[in-house]
Amino acid sequence: MTLRATLISIFALLLGAGALNLGMGLQASLLGVRAGMESFPTVLIGLIMSSYYAGFVVGSLNAAKLVNRVGHIRTFSAFASLTSAAVLLHAVFVNPWAWLGFRAVTGFCVAVLSLVTESWLNERASNLNRGTIISTYFVVTLGATALGQVLLMAAPPSGYQLFVLVSVVISVALVPVALTSSPMPELTPQERMPLKALFNVSPVGLIGSLGAGLIAGSFWGVGAVYGQHVGMTTPEIALFMTLVICGGVATQWPLGKLSDGIDRRYVIAGTTFGITLIAALFTFGGEDGGVQFYVLAALLGGLILPLYGIAIAHANDFLEPQDFVPASASLLLSYGIGAAIGPLAATVVMNFMGPYGLFFYMGVSALGIGLFTLYRMTRRREVPVSPEAETVPAMAPMPNTSAMIYEMDPRSEEQPEDEDAEDKAQSSGA
Repeated sequence: MTLRATLISIFALLLGAGALNLGMGLQASLLGVRAGMESFPTVLIGLIMSSYYAGFVVGSLNAAKLVNRVGHIRTFSAFASLTSAAVLLHAVFVNPWAWLGFRAVTGFCVAVLSLVTESWLNERASNLNRGTIISTYFVVTLGATALGQVLLMAAPPSGYQLFVLVSVVISVALVPVALTSSPMPELTPQERMPLKALFNVSPVGLIGSLGAGLIAGSFWGVGAVYGQHVGMTTPEIALFMTLVICGGVATQWPLGKLSDGIDRRYVIAGTTFGITLIAALFTFGGEDGGVQFYVLAALLGGLILPLYGIAIAHANDFLEPQDFVPASASLLLSYGIGAAIGPLAATVVMNFMGPYGLFFYMGVSALGIGLFTLYRMTRRREVPVSPEAETVPAMAPMPNTSAMIYEMDPRSEEQPEDEDAEDKAQSSGA
């Protein structure tokens, strides 16, 4: 099948994934702004946002079992409906403890929905087009997430209209996936490399993915809350969040390409120290709005969003091809754990330092990762760069993705050489 034909065949799946991320992108910012309007305690807002990632981690661990039990179509239909209902319940029961439960249910559902969509994409991909499909998928999902921030201006956050809009968008996501004629793939249980074993193989890879979750999770969770607390209007919050995401989209390829040519730990250290510097400018700059503020927002996103993908790439440098998917599943788990901790930890700091505590927390977290990376560089030599190595698009740190996406990476199809067979062939030849 040609690349064009493949892209046409997965158009419905990409449309569904885009709609899902559009709704989730809008809801994340909407909940932060609305929680501030309702005068929810800052720490409790962080707990609400953290519950999404906690639910997402639990959903990721159980999604394959659910899909194998009842099938892709039924699973997607059921959990899309449940997600849509959970969104509407936020508008009916405006209570922080109720929201905590609804947000956890949403995270669980999105994990299952992502697995269904990505397993279908994996079934349609081949060794010749996996890289293109991965890139297309991330462009669609990140672009939809950014567009979701813009939709924050479609209606007043104080009303129920935006909750209805999110519910409608998620319901629409059900249609193309439910009606697709693409064959349903077979799912096998996904093995995960133990975290201790992964740390022994690549300490920087594991700590880098955990730290990426701590930093990015705090931004996704309470970035809009920060904007509201410093007096930004709804359009300004939407612009701020959108520019951060767009900055991350713009730097995915350049930083991924750079890390292919030099020791990736230099890129990880440089990225984290850059985050620390920009976070310090936000923390002590004392100005919100204006060109400089929004440029810094785009630069911050350009450093935060690629960090997870570079950490994964670094870990893979020390793995055998057959360990790539199990290790990536554990790296995703570590990212999810960090993302669940991030919003709560950031709001605790904000409770003591004010809204700028968000950036102080992000800066300190990034500094810790950078210093750990420098320490590890004194303990292990860099991996030699192979001139024949194929450049593969970096995995973006998507809040709404599953371990299935890593099976689409071309490197997971590589097989180690059978040394015994090669020795036998040479013996017979002699």
